[in-house]
Amino acid sequence: MESEDDFDMHDANNESGEDDFYSGGEDDAGAMAVYDDSDADVADYEFIDNDSDDSDDLISHRHQQNYTILSEVDIRQHQEDDIMRISTVLSISKVEASVLLRYYSWSVSKVHDEWFADEEKVRRSVGLLEKPVVPFPDGREMTCGICFENYSYDRLHAAACGHPFCKSCWAGYISTAINDGPGCLMLRCPDPSCAAVVGQDMVNALASVEDRQKYFRYFIRSYVEDNRKTKWCPAPGCDYAVEFILGSGSYDVTCHCSYSFCWNCAEEAHRPVDCGTVAKWILKNSAESENMN
Repeated sequence: MESEDDFDMHDANNESGEDDFYSGGEDDAGAMAVYDDSDADVADYEFIDNDSDDSDDLISHRHQQNYTILSEVDIRQHQEDDIMRISTVLSISKVEASVLLRYYSWSVSKVHDEWFADEEKVRRSVGLLEKPVVPFPDGREMTCGICFENYSYDRLHAAACGHPFCKSCWAGYISTAINDGPGCLMLRCPDPSCAAVVGQDMVNALASVEDRQKYFRYFIRSYVEDNRKTKWCPAPGCDYAVEFILGSGSYDVTCHCSYSFCWNCAEEAHRPVDCGTVAKWILKNSAESENMN
């Protein structure tokens, strides 16, 4: 089995910009301005003064604090920060922490709540085994459970469950899963009776370079697409994501690509018209008979 030290998010794409992963990206990539105490006092004073011409501008400016624009470097840094936080608090490996976060849609609070409520149940649901189901061979030959050929123990690999399979069968199994789509991020042991999860450390060790790159892209995108607080900018060709403070103010978002859209419905910014009216208007315009009328 591979050690957890092999876990490295950057191995998946083998790019030259690895140092940027831990640097947190550009300082100004999506960082929004924050009021200091003096600004807050001025804003409150202006808000009370109904005759002030600047009150609407100040309120509008406040709404813009609801979101942060994220580049790919920012997303990777956010992922690493969340993984480290879970790994430290729960005293588990980074591989296990990343599996938990994926399972609970990158919600740190949800992981904490579920883990401390019933750790055994969480481990069973996610597939994080504390001890092997079968003893891994030590110094003797065993039969691969897929191709049924005999191999020495140093040519066999297993997940936490201990079920041994040869490197060639593992590579084929992982490759098929990755090419089937993002479901590979929660890959399980090939043994039909086993639910042990296959961590990213095994993917890095056993998959081809091309498959590792695909896996890594799925991993990056999962942080945005599975996370209820983030969305991709809907502008064609835009690679920025938006992190939004749910339940706050206006839904209007302006991306770094200059495209403005509504966070709630992902349509072009339409304030003060509500999302329901916009949806009805789009439906009306999409009907051929209505267009003719």
